[in-house]
Amino acid sequence: PSTWTLMLVLGYLFYLLLGAMVFQLLEKQAEAQSRDQFQLEKLKFLQNYTCLDKQALEQFVQVILEAWEKGVNPEGNSTNPSNWDFSNSFFFAGTVVTTIGYGNLAPSTVAGQVFCVFYALFGVPLNLAFLNQLGKGLNAHLITLERWVHKPGRARVVQTLSLALFLTAGTLLFLVFPPMIFSYVEGWSYGEGFYFTFITLSTIGFGDYVVGTDPNKHYISMYRSLAAIWIVFGLAWLALVFNLGADLMEKFLQLKWHKPGTAEEGVTKMEDDPDQPRIHIPS
Repeated sequence: PSTWTLMLVLGYLFYLLLGAMVFQLLEKQAEAQSRDQFQLEKLKFLQNYTCLDKQALEQFVQVILEAWEKGVNPEGNSTNPSNWDFSNSFFFAGTVVTTIGYGNLAPSTVAGQVFCVFYALFGVPLNLAFLNQLGKGLNAHLITLERWVHKPGRARVVQTLSLALFLTAGTLLFLVFPPMIFSYVEGWSYGEGFYFTFITLSTIGFGDYVVGTDPNKHYISMYRSLAAIWIVFGLAWLALVFNLGADLMEKFLQLKWHKPGTAEEGVTKMEDDPDQPRIHIPS
């Protein structure tokens, strides 16, 4: 066990270091180009509008940044839709309890910030309990399906088909079709829609892509509320997938680093038990 734990820690650190190097390699040069381009645009702006000096321009840029941090889109005018109508507020509440936290919108009043703290304090455990129960229900249906079609000598085939059905249906419903809708409504490419979908359902939530925030588009009133409902059910499905992947990875590492007899006996016991759940829900 100690050897396996050490290898897991080393592998985890190596994965983080690998990610850091790859992201630095891919993004650092693009960031430098964007920074240089922005400085060039500021110089061009000052040359075209000689009534402004550099200090005045920097102050105006600061005003834009502060507005953006408060959730105000600098594009458009004062007639832009409110970020805090019911549909948008419902969407924001969903991002709080699911811990997605895009970062493009946050309470600006003291009362709103205090309420957000207590809302998350009770909402996050409630959301975890809801997702856990939802996952257990889905897992129970999979086990029932296995028992219903179970026949001697076909257990492994049934298990494989059940898992394939679960993964295929979920992938289509939560990862393949939604980007098509987001691409059509938001004007994104399919790749951008897929990126937003995965980053959202995995609760990473960078906030670089968020639905329903373009002031130049007219969205239906329930658009973001429907997106929030999709997020909740998508979270439950992807959490099961991640949990399944973690279980498989853990078993692989245990087979590799534990004593062969113990690991093989545990795997054989699990395979021989037709009632053993194939997708485990964390308690």
